[in-house]
Amino acid sequence: MTIDATFWVTVSFFMFLGILIYFKIPQKIKTVLEENILNIKNQINEAEKLKEEAKNILTENEKKISNSKSEVKKMLDKAVEETEKNVIKVNKEFHNLMENRKKHTEERIKQIKNKAIKDIKNTSVKIAIESVEKLINNSLDKSKLDKIYLSSIEETKLALKKKSS
Repeated sequence: MTIDATFWVTVSFFMFLGILIYFKIPQKIKTVLEENILNIKNQINEAEKLKEEAKNILTENEKKISNSKSEVKKMLDKAVEETEKNVIKVNKEFHNLMENRKKHTEERIKQIKNKAIKDIKNTSVKIAIESVEKLINNSLDKSKLDKIYLSSIEETKLALKKKSS
């Protein structure tokens, strides 16, 4: 039998396998691989837990958003209601103020009218008294009386025009 290079390669290979088995290299590789597999499974489980937590947080936040939307709607409705009440209140106050001003103005107009009528009456009485005095002072002559009467009427008209303007 000739020992050739193939024989020595085979012997070397089996020796190499023997050394590997002696030093328990396959078991160590298996242990490392199992640890890697376990580590990957743990990471996957942790990722799933994080995913579930994220879903829960998302659900909570969506609930908070919907609650916030309803609160905002309630606040807006309340603000609109208060604004409408304030508008009605201000409108009533404005109408009351205008009504009071109208009444006050009407009273002043009545007072001014009454004063004007009183002034006209007083002026008319004064003019009549002056006319009578002139008549008495100037004699009882008919022609003089007619002239005085006509001039008194003209004076009364002029005096009334002056008072009215």
